[in-house]
Amino acid sequence: MVSKQEAKERIVKFREIVNHHRYLYHVHDRIEISDAALDSLKHELKELEDQFPEFITPDSPTQRVGGKALDMFKKVRHAAPMLSLEDVFSEEEFFEWLERITKLSQTFGSPTSANFAEVGLPIIDMFGELKFDGLAVSLIYENGVLARGATRGDGEIGENVTQNLKTIESIPLRLELQDALPKHLSRHIAAIERARSEGVIEIRGEAIITKKNFARINAAQKKKGEKIYANPRNLAAGSIRQLDPAITASRHLDFFAYDIVTDFGQQTHSEEHELLSLLGFKSDPEAACLGSLNEVSAFRNRVAKKRDKLDYHVDGIVLQVNDNQLFRTLGVVGKAPRGAIAFKFPPEETTTRVLDIQAQVGRTGVVTPVAHLQPVRIGGVLVSRATLHNADEIERLGVRIGDTVVVGRAGDVIPDIRSVLKDLRTGKEKLFHMPINCPVCGSLVRHPTGEVAYRCVNKKCPALKREGLYHFVSRKAFNIDGLGPKTINVLLDQGLIQDAADFFELKEGDLMPLERFGEKSAANLVQAMSERKRITFSRFLYALGILHVGEENALLFTKYISISYKLKAKSNKISELILILTGLSVDSLKEIPGVGEKVAESIYSWFHDKHNIAYLEKLDKIGIQVEIPKIQTTDLKLQGKSFVFTGEMEHMSRDEAKEKVRAFGGGVSESVSKKTSYVVAGSNPGSKYERAKKLGVVIIDEKEFLQLISN
Repeated sequence: MVSKQEAKERIVKFREIVNHHRYLYHVHDRIEISDAALDSLKHELKELEDQFPEFITPDSPTQRVGGKALDMFKKVRHAAPMLSLEDVFSEEEFFEWLERITKLSQTFGSPTSANFAEVGLPIIDMFGELKFDGLAVSLIYENGVLARGATRGDGEIGENVTQNLKTIESIPLRLELQDALPKHLSRHIAAIERARSEGVIEIRGEAIITKKNFARINAAQKKKGEKIYANPRNLAAGSIRQLDPAITASRHLDFFAYDIVTDFGQQTHSEEHELLSLLGFKSDPEAACLGSLNEVSAFRNRVAKKRDKLDYHVDGIVLQVNDNQLFRTLGVVGKAPRGAIAFKFPPEETTTRVLDIQAQVGRTGVVTPVAHLQPVRIGGVLVSRATLHNADEIERLGVRIGDTVVVGRAGDVIPDIRSVLKDLRTGKEKLFHMPINCPVCGSLVRHPTGEVAYRCVNKKCPALKREGLYHFVSRKAFNIDGLGPKTINVLLDQGLIQDAADFFELKEGDLMPLERFGEKSAANLVQAMSERKRITFSRFLYALGILHVGEENALLFTKYISISYKLKAKSNKISELILILTGLSVDSLKEIPGVGEKVAESIYSWFHDKHNIAYLEKLDKIGIQVEIPKIQTTDLKLQGKSFVFTGEMEHMSRDEAKEKVRAFGGGVSESVSKKTSYVVAGSNPGSKYERAKKLGVVIIDEKEFLQLISN
């Protein structure tokens, strides 16, 4: 039995050790002991405090999760207003802001450097940091101990959310100087120690949730059939404003400090960031002092380039006058300081109106509805169209011509409509119906039983030829750089090509007279086509545009051909492969794992059409060579399993995930059916997720997928 004095001493020691490791992990991203060992220390500390409750203090690590749920939050008035930031979205707007504050600073007689020659003005020294997508909060420490935490509210009055903020491990419950102050900050030590021992210190920062935790929570919501959170900021804000601290704790929020309100004599904002770290807070590791326009531009570009790889969602950068005296002198306009702005990145989601919905015919005759939008910028690109996929998707969304919609674009993915703002309807919106006749050739459009797609029945429809050529040169097929739809349209209109084989016979003299071509661009395109005369068998099959043969079936077919015919990993002439391909029966094709009857019949029909064989012989004559890769058959733990991916993945791209599945013998499909083994749902899943739920297909999140391929 431990004595009271021993317990007191041990409790103090335990708190010091736990706080030390909290600091190492959250501020320096470093660990000295395992999570299990740290949990053991916390457990023993709690046992001692349970035995001797008189030694429990508000700053004990055991007090992070505790207390009863509240009936309501009390209102608190901020000692100094919590201001918001003015947003700018372009360099022009940034220059206008910089010009305003530079002129004002000169009026005040403040010194500036001479690196703003581009617009004829010197640039004020700036401090750049990430614009976290979270909830701004204020932390009040009395005598060094966290006494109150509050939301921004309206800037003047916020809500007391102290118990919830205590659950965030990266917020220290007691302020301690973790390291000796460096020489250039040593003048502040007396003021800090005085405020820490017998005064008030106010720290401000952002409560956020990591991408990983956001995905985890949404995956759990999906499994329970409950609402999916729209974005990390809403989830972070909702978590902080939970009346039950235990729920907040379960969300595992994080915190980045960005401002010290208390005056220790700090002269620059960069000094404040250094002091925050020394006081035990996590601050932005990307933050930097910026002394010229080039440095501002480089900082913004660097963050934009790596934002997808960051653990947190950021929607821009914050630029602030680094000199604190000048920052205060510049003052406030409305609820925003003049001396700081949020330079936002182009949005990946925005709203616009559907001006029309038109049917478009693809390379296999599939008729797809496409929304024509009021032009809008998404992710820095001007978007005027968005795919609606099929009639089922239109019905699921409930979209009509004239609707105001939310449009999203992730990376290079084609923009799509994500939701309809039905409350903005006027009554003049019109329903869209799939056409009875092909919009290109006028032939009948049929809707085969059991299929989602509508198809043009005319195999000679001009749209099939044009779309087939687009497909042939696409990234996953021959991937010919510089040969896009506009160039192909010109080549067709000028009669320079009849089929894809004609691409490789074009000469510089054929291209130079055409609009948009000069001597150099013509030479570059001819060179690019020459370099693409060797191609893997799976890409070649995909490029042919055979009905039902997408990227995945092309890979399955390649594996079958390689193993069954013991083909070496070398280049093969197409004439050598024609003998094999024309000799395959429907029954032999159906034996390929993952290839069903429809696919087998489609492949058989294509390779037994005399026009297609003549086309292959033409490709062979111009020198196209097909490479058969060596097939690895060692670890096939996913053999017989089929996967569909939907939504945005955090730790790898969809293409990387698909390659993992194929490497282990599994299959990947673009559509969900009852035969699908798993649907892997990332954030913002689409219609595939809803269809999987309807069909009862197993849905897993990215974490479960990673476990599946690693076990």
